[in-house]
Amino acid sequence: MRKSRALYAAAGTALLSSLAVACGSGGGAGGSGHKAFDPKDYRGGTLTVLNHNDQGHFDPARLYTSGGGKIPTLVFRTLTTRDHTTGGPEGAKPVPDLATDTGTPSDGARTWTYHLKDGLTYEDGTPIKAQDVKYGIERSFAPELPGGAPYLRDWLVGGEDYQGPYKGGELDSIVVPDDRTIVFHLRKPEGDFPYLATATQFAPVPKAKDTGVNYEKHPVSSGPYKVVSNDQGRTIVLARNPHWSQKNDDQRLAGPDRIVVQSGLDQSVINQRLAASSGADARAVTTDTNIDASVLAKLNGPQGLKDRVATGFFGETWYLAFNTKAKPFDNQKVREAISYAVDRRSVVNAVGGTAVAKPATTFLPDQKAFGYTPYDYFPGGASGDPAKARKVLAEAGYPNGLTITLDHTTSAGDGNGPEVATAVQEALKKAGITVRLHASESNDYAEKTQKPATEPGLFLQSWGADWPSGGPFLAPVFDGRQILKGGGNYNASQLDDPKVNAEIDAINKLTDPEAAAARWGRLDAELGKRALTVPLYHPVYKRLFGKDVTNTYVSQWNGLYDLSRISVK
Repeated sequence: MRKSRALYAAAGTALLSSLAVACGSGGGAGGSGHKAFDPKDYRGGTLTVLNHNDQGHFDPARLYTSGGGKIPTLVFRTLTTRDHTTGGPEGAKPVPDLATDTGTPSDGARTWTYHLKDGLTYEDGTPIKAQDVKYGIERSFAPELPGGAPYLRDWLVGGEDYQGPYKGGELDSIVVPDDRTIVFHLRKPEGDFPYLATATQFAPVPKAKDTGVNYEKHPVSSGPYKVVSNDQGRTIVLARNPHWSQKNDDQRLAGPDRIVVQSGLDQSVINQRLAASSGADARAVTTDTNIDASVLAKLNGPQGLKDRVATGFFGETWYLAFNTKAKPFDNQKVREAISYAVDRRSVVNAVGGTAVAKPATTFLPDQKAFGYTPYDYFPGGASGDPAKARKVLAEAGYPNGLTITLDHTTSAGDGNGPEVATAVQEALKKAGITVRLHASESNDYAEKTQKPATEPGLFLQSWGADWPSGGPFLAPVFDGRQILKGGGNYNASQLDDPKVNAEIDAINKLTDPEAAAARWGRLDAELGKRALTVPLYHPVYKRLFGKDVTNTYVSQWNGLYDLSRISVK
């Protein structure tokens, strides 16, 4: 779910400390909206989804999703999925979907075996077979179908060189002994494999129906809805899949008869339409647009908007990234001085205030499944400690201050944009650090910051969870073996510590999520001592929904409405 990848299918990745629901009368463990959810009468009607970002390529091979409650989970079932049925920490765990369980590990978590449920069918009534899951994964390796999560290329034996079924035949590390069994052979232990098996690459694709790059126009449904039309990701219309059965899918309620997704809308327009809640918009939600200042100002007004806001937390951290190979950031004392000087209150205000952001002092998000361990090694309070920063700066050899450059994007309203950069600049000035700002357009910024040869010394960055575990959060950012010289690098500090790498390998062998979480938390706390980043804030999602939408509880996985549970009046 990585916003650092300029993708919104994090992704992340996301947890809630308890079931997040609509504010006001909608609150409570039932997860309902302002109108009570009736489990005996929840089917029918049309749900509209109003989004700013395009859905993109609606092909399971090209989607970057992993188990959340968004549009793809309505069409594509996978071996496992996130638990859609419960609140609390349990909602952050993978559960069986197409498979009978979350997988059986062997050979020290290097081999994972799954068995499919009985009676699984596609939208045309034909049976789903294990070979279809294998083929769906294999086509995600095809160069013609880029965009999916990259883990399988790294994890599967032979994955690094495989070019997909159109050119490379079959991938031998995926074995199908019979129609209901599929076995994965990994080149290293991966205790998080059940989480990865929620990704859309694990959706079955019947080889006979594969039309390559055109498959996205009408992908074959294995879920409760099928694609009626797809206008290049701008408008997608879904209708019920008549061959889907809730008897073998206990995760999706499939309430509405029809779902219409409208993308490419202005965010202020989305909020205006949801606030007005007239016509079809009374039965509408958004999965990517936070409430804005105009809505915040009206929450306690007569329109009752307060009762139509759902709050969630995505496992993501926005931070200052240091290139420790560039001077003066190769000096840990300089990094510590900046850590002391940062004014997190001003940063939070720059992105919209405490309603949409929480100050952060840890790299891991403050949620249990990640292994959150509290620490604040360079305490500056809410608004920074410039006096302490000056003292540490002098210890670093800069008693008269120094001048540095901070890179950021040109995108106003972006967490990596000019508002946050200016807040950091003003805070560091109080500590004797002059900050020159350097802005780049978002695409250029991503290309520059993700290549070690062009990476700036200091820049704004974010990292979001691909699934709720410390592994996909810490490894890409701190594992030295994941430094990519050619681009797509997220290890900004370029840390390559054999002890850190070995600890990552050791934790990856664990198949007990709670044991792994504890180890990830300890590793985060140790890394925090090195001031490799300056965590700034964790985002808070606040999303409006229409007055005739019910059961608007928020996914524990990604902090968004779970569309598989929503109903409309």
